Amino acid sequence: MPATLQNNSPVLIAAISGRSLAAAACRAGFRPFVADLFNDSDTLRLAERAIRLPGNLQTGIEPDGLVERLAALADGDVPQAVIYGSGFERTPEMVDAIARHFFVAGNSARTMRAVKDPASLAALCTSLGIPHPEIRMDRPERLDGWLMKLAGGAGGSHVTLAGAGADKPDRYFQRFVEGRNISALFIADGKEVRLIGFSRQWSAPSETSPYRYGGAVRLLRYHKRKRAQIGAWLTMLTARTGLVGLCSADFIDGPSGLWLIEINPRPGATLDIFDSKETPLLREHLNAVRGTTVKRPAYAGSVASAIAYTSHPIQLFPPIEWPDMTADHQPPGSVLDAGDPVCTVFASARSAASAERAVKSRIRALAAHWKEGSP
Repeated sequence: MPATLQNNSPVLIAAISGRSLAAAACRAGFRPFVADLFNDSDTLRLAERAIRLPGNLQTGIEPDGLVERLAALADGDVPQAVIYGSGFERTPEMVDAIARHFFVAGNSARTMRAVKDPASLAALCTSLGIPHPEIRMDRPERLDGWLMKLAGGAGGSHVTLAGAGADKPDRYFQRFVEGRNISALFIADGKEVRLIGFSRQWSAPSETSPYRYGGAVRLLRYHKRKRAQIGAWLTMLTARTGLVGLCSADFIDGPSGLWLIEINPRPGATLDIFDSKETPLLREHLNAVRGTTVKRPAYAGSVASAIAYTSHPIQLFPPIEWPDMTADHQPPGSVLDAGDPVCTVFASARSAASAERAVKSRIRALAAHWKEGSP
């Protein structure tokens, strides 16, 4: 483990999409070396070095040869750390393989399995008295009120109504709970947590993915009692599993109270709306993993981010002069299927409701560039 955090030192980033981590690394004063599945133009602009990894959105990153690819990316430089994002949930042993060669700023495979395996998380919640929807591995006789999910899935695209399609390998069933989707971003040190903030998330339903991730908005405030309850639950889970670094937890806040749905033991989709130049979260992530003091950012106003999807196939994606407050752009000439992501859009405002309205309005305006039948 590096003794101190050195400005302008390289960090290796490995993820399905490394753009947001690369941007956060730049804000933290590091030099990002990125390995991901896309190598989109934004990532290439931010990264000092970048390589494209084999894999896909469904199965994640291909484990064979990953360590060798990261070593080639480092090319003799000694990185401050390897920071991983999405893509490792279904094959957590990759994290331990990387850790045999580099310092990994994040959770071990053991911790990842403890919180990402559905049965393990359900058992943990039961033992700690944390409300968690009933799960089962066998198909319920009556499917009403049940969801079908993929173990280790991310982004909501893997979630369907039970019975809406054929059963898949590694699927499990979870009781549907009514309410709002609330996410807590926190930093853990293996024993306790420091809450960074809360966001409200929404879905962008498609015919095949009714719970596909749509976007999130940073909340200026959240109910004091619920905030304290969530902090206590996450501290109990951290003490039991050894969670470290920047993580998030997804909850349903509804008529029957708070329910913990999922733990993401890594920097996730809301990093963009919480990170700032004043208190770079990736620096605090590394501080927490190293066991040093963590600072909590102070926020003013709200920020929202959302994903723009295409509703129809596009044989030749048109050239677009992308406006500010957008990222993850599809390059001209891309071939897209219906439901593919086109870009990420951001908006800021004084209130969460205004920021959410603004980001959705921007998506509708941008969609005119790739509407069906347009050149």
